[in-house]
Amino acid sequence: MEARRGYVPEDDRNFSAEALSTLKTASRHILYLLNEGYDLKQSTVFVGNHYLLSERQRLAVMRSVATRQQLLDRKMKQAAPGELTGREVWIDGFNTVITLEVLLSGSPLLGCMDGTIRDLAALRGTYRLIPETGEAVRMMFDVLRDFAVGKVNILLDEPVSNSGRLKGLIADIMEDGAYPFTLDIQILRDVDRALYGKEFVITSDSIILDHCVSWVNLTAECMERKGRQGIWVWSEPTTR
Repeated sequence: MEARRGYVPEDDRNFSAEALSTLKTASRHILYLLNEGYDLKQSTVFVGNHYLLSERQRLAVMRSVATRQQLLDRKMKQAAPGELTGREVWIDGFNTVITLEVLLSGSPLLGCMDGTIRDLAALRGTYRLIPETGEAVRMMFDVLRDFAVGKVNILLDEPVSNSGRLKGLIADIMEDGAYPFTLDIQILRDVDRALYGKEFVITSDSIILDHCVSWVNLTAECMERKGRQGIWVWSEPTTR
């Protein structure tokens, strides 16, 4: 039996109601340190040690939070669906497909402070196609068709295993003829830098969000269409 993408058995305990209460308290302390200029990883280690957070809980907090300035900048750069008619979009391929695979697998997804949806799959360069992959690509294409985009560029990381197989699957789905936009799929050594400075980027990668011109929150749209909600492990710091 295939393991669920992005799920480990300890998640039921890591994100129980009691655990989420602790995580939200811890996140307030981490956010305070972040907004005072401290490093995210070091702040998470310091606060995580105090609250005895597991490594997976710490990862969830790190992926969920952002500084006040980051939140402001990302909100200003977020494009609305109505802006995409006839436009060219750029997709961080593995980032987007894996998150949608996690969604379809029923595994935990994070509702993050910047409005993005992030997963806990942490594949670290080792990727293989799973039964949900094709449906994930079709879900992504369905949204892009509904947004009336003109051209779709999908960038896949060459160092990640099976990037060629994913490219082939995406191309096969496109050949079904159900999608009116044009498609270009590229396998590149450095996808992140290729997306810097681009308009209408589809990703939840924090670094790319901070370096692109504008971005599209496609995974959040897919979550809404599936009637799913992300896990909130964060809470705004108290202001005086």
